[in-house]
Amino acid sequence: MKKKRKELLLQGNEAVVEGALMAGCRFFAGYPITPATEIAENMSVRLPQVEGSFIQMEDEIASLGAVIGASLAGVKSMTATSGPGFSLMQENLGFGIIAEVPCVIVDVMRGGPSTGLPTSPAQADVMQARWGTHGDHPIIAICPSTVRECFDLTVTAFNFAEKFRNPVILLMDEVIAHMREKVVLPEQDEVKVFNRVKPKVPPEWYIPYEDTPMGVPPMADFGDGYRYHVTGLTHDVRGFPTGRPDEIAPFMARLFRKVSQHFQEIHIGEFFMTEDADVNIIAYGCSRPQRPCWCRR
Repeated sequence: MKKKRKELLLQGNEAVVEGALMAGCRFFAGYPITPATEIAENMSVRLPQVEGSFIQMEDEIASLGAVIGASLAGVKSMTATSGPGFSLMQENLGFGIIAEVPCVIVDVMRGGPSTGLPTSPAQADVMQARWGTHGDHPIIAICPSTVRECFDLTVTAFNFAEKFRNPVILLMDEVIAHMREKVVLPEQDEVKVFNRVKPKVPPEWYIPYEDTPMGVPPMADFGDGYRYHVTGLTHDVRGFPTGRPDEIAPFMARLFRKVSQHFQEIHIGEFFMTEDADVNIIAYGCSRPQRPCWCRR
């Protein structure tokens, strides 16, 4: 007899936790902040149940630093924050991008600037997600619009982070984070989970930032005998700082290529009556219609 699946009444933040655990997240470091606090609260309970680790850090700067360190050690890692905390994370976000460290940052947007409106929704962190950290860089951001999408796209965020060796931002808003829906979650064996590609060569042959057809080099875990240098400076294929144009240009081109050449896979969206439209309206998060609506063009 087929087992009946359990129906859960979840809010978006709780669904993010379930998706993260299903994707294999086993480390969370964060600092409480409205309206993302429920993610940290639930992770503090759920992670020890699956032999994971939860740490409340002293601030958001340290939170993302700890997440990057855990990921370098081979653990799928995540943090969660809102706009003010996301601003503090930007320097470490840039480090994660140039060092190619997979991780997931959940930004539950609220009104700003500064402390702003802690308990009210906003969708104003789009430009910060794309251009918040300095320099020219690729980034992947995903925006859920329902509670079930909070679960599904959290899994997707981890898969993209691991597949492309890049930080991925889950860009939510307060309404979706605190909205409750009835959700029937899939079983673990029904969820597609991607794990980072490990090197298949002996440690002495390992080139940590070599180019590949995908643009993504295999990633060894610290502690497994593969020694390599990690730096926020522009570096050569072995991770050591360089100022040579013939090494910098291919490196920067690869950072962009590993995302751009997979755009069709990364690009997620739903389209309605756009085939012959002259003007398109883009909506995401709580402003996205939950069902198509007819309108005059």
